[in-house]
Amino acid sequence: MDPKQCVVERIEQNGGWVNTHAHLDRAYTLTESNFNNSYSYLKEKWHLVDEMKARSTVDDIYARMAKAIELFLSQGAQAVGTFIDVDDKIEEKSIRAAQKVRADYGKDIEIRFANQVLKGVIDPKARYWFDLSADFVDIIGGLPAKDFGREAEHLDILLSTAKERGKLLHVHVDQFNTDEERETEQLARKTIEHGMQGKVAAIHSISLAAHPKKYREALYELMREAQLHVISCPTAWIDHNRTERLSVSHNSVTPVDEMVPCGLTVALGTDNICDIYKPFSDGDLWTELRVMLEACHYYDIDNLVKIATTNGLQVLGIET
Repeated sequence: MDPKQCVVERIEQNGGWVNTHAHLDRAYTLTESNFNNSYSYLKEKWHLVDEMKARSTVDDIYARMAKAIELFLSQGAQAVGTFIDVDDKIEEKSIRAAQKVRADYGKDIEIRFANQVLKGVIDPKARYWFDLSADFVDIIGGLPAKDFGREAEHLDILLSTAKERGKLLHVHVDQFNTDEERETEQLARKTIEHGMQGKVAAIHSISLAAHPKKYREALYELMREAQLHVISCPTAWIDHNRTERLSVSHNSVTPVDEMVPCGLTVALGTDNICDIYKPFSDGDLWTELRVMLEACHYYDIDNLVKIATTNGLQVLGIET
């Protein structure tokens, strides 16, 4: 038996790979001059990309996104979901590039866009660009940690905007691999509060694995009640730095092995490709699935295929 061949063949039979999370407008922006920024802390990188964003033209952004789309097509992908930056640094350039990408590649692959809110959604200037982009994108995007101390307000804005426009919501949560984080729980509760069950996805949620089993099990039950989807981007977080903080023995990958048996819908993403966030990432979808299954010791072929295909279509709101 060749388990890889079995999984890959069944993925092809299901229509091909689905990459539910990426940042293609920043793909391939790694250079010799910015390479050392790859060592910076995540929150520092949120600002370190500003110069690149301001300098990029619509044609630059289009070229990067097109190169990544062609990469996924070469792997037999049927769909991709990507965030695009829309803020006072890049303004509407990514939207214009995304329009051209959809026009040129929309017949070859399903593409769904979400707005990245690296400046938050509460500051008036940030809110202007968030509102402007919310009409264009297919999926509303969020990053509660950017509005630190006001995360609940951030989520209220996201959820009310998504509900008002009849759109899905994808939110970056629990990215720092510590039991101090409870963003997934907050997202689940806010999803229920706003009546958005089944329309929200938690991206990453790696900190869940750092919590005790009792908390994890209670949270999975709450996530089921919220019908919260989960997107795992394994290689994006396997490099998380070690600390001296004591916690449950775990690794920095979304605990897919616990989530799927609990009835949660889990999908797969690449996250960043060849930029200061992930300089060595090449966007290989098999690598992502392989890292996930090994890190989680999860060898259920039926569900691995679903994670790579049909679950992704559901999370992106693509009808099958």
